[in-house]
Amino acid sequence: GRQMMFRSCTVQTNLDFASEADMVKKMRVSLALQPVATALFANSPFAEGRLNGFQSYRAHVWTDTDPDRTGMLPFVFEDGFGFEQYVDYVLDVPMYFARRGGQYKDCSGKSFRSFLEGELDVLPGDKPALADFEDHLSTIFPEVRLKTFLEMRGADSGPWSRLCALPAFWVGLMYDADCLDAAWDLVKDWTEAERESLRRNAPVMGLAAPIRTETLQDVAIRVLEIAREGLKRRAMLSVSGDDETGFLTELEEIARTGLNPAQVLIAKFKTDWNGDVRHAFKECAF
Repeated sequence: GRQMMFRSCTVQTNLDFASEADMVKKMRVSLALQPVATALFANSPFAEGRLNGFQSYRAHVWTDTDPDRTGMLPFVFEDGFGFEQYVDYVLDVPMYFARRGGQYKDCSGKSFRSFLEGELDVLPGDKPALADFEDHLSTIFPEVRLKTFLEMRGADSGPWSRLCALPAFWVGLMYDADCLDAAWDLVKDWTEAERESLRRNAPVMGLAAPIRTETLQDVAIRVLEIAREGLKRRAMLSVSGDDETGFLTELEEIARTGLNPAQVLIAKFKTDWNGDVRHAFKECAF
């Protein structure tokens, strides 16, 4: 737990869905493409003042964290997936705690289903309120988390310019029906094993991670074309009359060159910084 909470930093984007069917489409597309975000935004190559062997150490930590509550949620891609199937999954994730009278009761490994029946041994006869279910939901960390919105969890934090790039990336893909369909066309044939291998390779190899005869870089270039089109059609203009496509420019450059932020930092560490990571704090503070 300490690794993920204190030694890694993410930025998340929350996106709305209009209906259950819309949620299903968006959840499938965003889960499959989460490794693209991980590779584009990868920005955590250091630990303990040294290179750690990863481009996104943060994403790697998550592949190593409790598999009961993390991951790519293969069931989302099965026929018949909807709210009910997600709730079934949530109810099967072992509990961490329940709050009673301002106190956290340790419920580690207990079943929320037993809690629903009033059969939780640490709270005998007690049944959960909605707040208990919300608490339980907050202990689940899949790559995309479903609440009353969808939470994208794949990207490392970065400078101000990339904070805006993350919502632009996902909104461009998901808020235009044709673009959402186009994004789904890119990933709909991927197998569970292929999605999982991308998730595991993206933190290490970044945009060079292989998918069939291609790399994540090839996928990222196509995905960004779709996102740009989606933002253009959305036509949300600034006071100066610009649409939101400018927020993608930095990502498009990363995809074109194949060099993500982590690789830029690694190169500096090996050259200009002479292996002294303290330069990162000077250069990357904002």
